[in-house]
Amino acid sequence: MPAVPADLHDYLSQHDARIQRELFEFLRIPSVSARSEHDADTARAAEWTAESLRAAGLTATVHQTEGHPVVVGEWRGAGPAAPTVLVYGHYDVQPAEPLELWTSPAFEPTIRDGKLFARGSVDDKGQLFLHIKALEAHLAVRGRLPVNVLVLAEGEEEVGSEHLAPFIAANASLLASDAVIISDSAMFAPGLPSILSSLRGLAYFQIDVQGPAQDLHSGSYGGAVVNPAMALARILATLHDDAGHIAIAGFYDDVRDWPAAVRTQMKGLPFDAEQFRAETGATALGGEAGYTVLEQLWTRPTCEVNGLLSGYTGEGAKTVLPARAMAKVSCRLVPDQDPAKIESLMKAHVARVAPAGVTATVTHLHGGRPWRAELNGPLYDAARRALGAAFGREPVITGEGGSIPVVGDFERILGAPVLLVGFGLPGENAHAPDEWLSMENFTVGMRAIATLWDELGTGGVR
Repeated sequence: MPAVPADLHDYLSQHDARIQRELFEFLRIPSVSARSEHDADTARAAEWTAESLRAAGLTATVHQTEGHPVVVGEWRGAGPAAPTVLVYGHYDVQPAEPLELWTSPAFEPTIRDGKLFARGSVDDKGQLFLHIKALEAHLAVRGRLPVNVLVLAEGEEEVGSEHLAPFIAANASLLASDAVIISDSAMFAPGLPSILSSLRGLAYFQIDVQGPAQDLHSGSYGGAVVNPAMALARILATLHDDAGHIAIAGFYDDVRDWPAAVRTQMKGLPFDAEQFRAETGATALGGEAGYTVLEQLWTRPTCEVNGLLSGYTGEGAKTVLPARAMAKVSCRLVPDQDPAKIESLMKAHVARVAPAGVTATVTHLHGGRPWRAELNGPLYDAARRALGAAFGREPVITGEGGSIPVVGDFERILGAPVLLVGFGLPGENAHAPDEWLSMENFTVGMRAIATLWDELGTGGVR
């Protein structure tokens, strides 16, 4: 197993206090992309990121979009024959509310028990910043990098990255890359470096059921007029069978099986299903029969009710037969499911099972394709070696139940493979009060990424 290069390790160690001060400065900027009152802060975070890139030895430009700015850093000193690798991250953060649930102020970084508490510490300022410092180490110590490097930092990830894909498409020549590296995820467990191999996609629907023209007296009309709330309940009850399988015809047709070796490795991960259940506060786990919890979360699609609304929900009693009912329903998708096809299947299913006497309408609100890496080739081999050198053990392959649409955008527009290697940890409260980042992971993560550049220079990218 290779070791972290001594010159890079020593540089990062010597500058540890300064790096921490700079990270704290970054985290103090309340770059909340969802709130217009923070637009100036978000713009300030973009400029801060650009200046940090320049201080590290790259050129950097702030590009204004119709939303928040995109920052692009460049170092092309390896020459046109060398591969180009793009690093992606985001400088925007989630709102900090509810503020009263933070132990220390959300935008005043505080270290307690080896954890750095601040909004954006792990998602994603801390992880983006460790990439910048790894680049700085190379350029400060050696004056060069073994490959050409681009850094793209956006300010709209927490609000859906609406303008990122158009920006990538419009600047495809500028951003042309042989590989993309993203650190916006978590390791499976402390001390266990991880390569994220899959993301589920999404198809999100609203189901509206309309009955009578207005709410009716449930005594005068109940029993003779079809109740939209009951009709919706019946529709939702048909989405699964008794074994937890999704009962929409054709839903599983395009699901690609996982290799047996990967499923075997999943079963060998240090995962405690009972502890997982206890953390949720649920009395029992459910889901699709025949699969482990990790397989359910990473390799299988879902169909979940996210919200329900109908009739009178205020205090006390009001005997109405509601005129309408609504449900929000999301389907998490796995390769090779297509959100557009799932939309067609959902609409056909609801039309088939909706009872007479009501009108059921399905609206597709938004979606994204699933993603899965094959994890073969020089890029992933280099990541295995670099993570092994920094953490002292081979990385594991993990999956993710959520979605990161930009991964598919990079592969689709730039035609470049994506490496997802994150340094967060489970329970880090990424979108909740008391968000934190392990300072050990931040420190070791800088060394892992610094080593990765050497490994890419030696072994190539594709």
